[in-house]
Amino acid sequence: MNNFKRPLVALAGVIAIVVLAAIPQVKQTEHVPVTAIAPRLEDVSSIDNIVKASYETISGGIGVPRQWGRDRSLYDPNVRFVSISVDPKTKAIITHFESHQDFVDHSDAFMVKEGFEERELKHVTRQFGNVATVLSSYEGKVASTGKVVTRGVNIFQLYFDGKRWWVLSMVWDEERDDNPLPPDLKP
Repeated sequence: MNNFKRPLVALAGVIAIVVLAAIPQVKQTEHVPVTAIAPRLEDVSSIDNIVKASYETISGGIGVPRQWGRDRSLYDPNVRFVSISVDPKTKAIITHFESHQDFVDHSDAFMVKEGFEERELKHVTRQFGNVATVLSSYEGKVASTGKVVTRGVNIFQLYFDGKRWWVLSMVWDEERDDNPLPPDLKP
């Protein structure tokens, strides 16, 4: 390396160290191992059953472990979770994409510590052959406070492979003053 390039390489190294030091450290979520289990036939035998099972698996009281293995058995291996929210100050739409494992890792500690129950209020199913979309209004309550902390609509995309139903994706948005539950999904 010639004498001209050495100072540039050294300067680039110093800049990289300064930039990395300036980036705030993001708190990592705790990895929660999910043991793969065979699906329960009753969970995956119909559209209504698989949606019902998805609510059951994430719900439970304070200190109650979630049924993550059962939950994982409902989903296609390439499932994507997409949550939509709106920043209350800027009104910017925020889209958050997760795998099943990401969802488990970031939500398990809170759900178990505080107790979280999500229940379906009402749903509408549209099916064509072996594919379906379910719009399912929900309500989420924290057991430690007894308060409903969220309401919204989960949108399940499902397919039937000839043997069972699979959830391919789940997208949801929360109810807000400017985004009320649609009339056909109100309890």
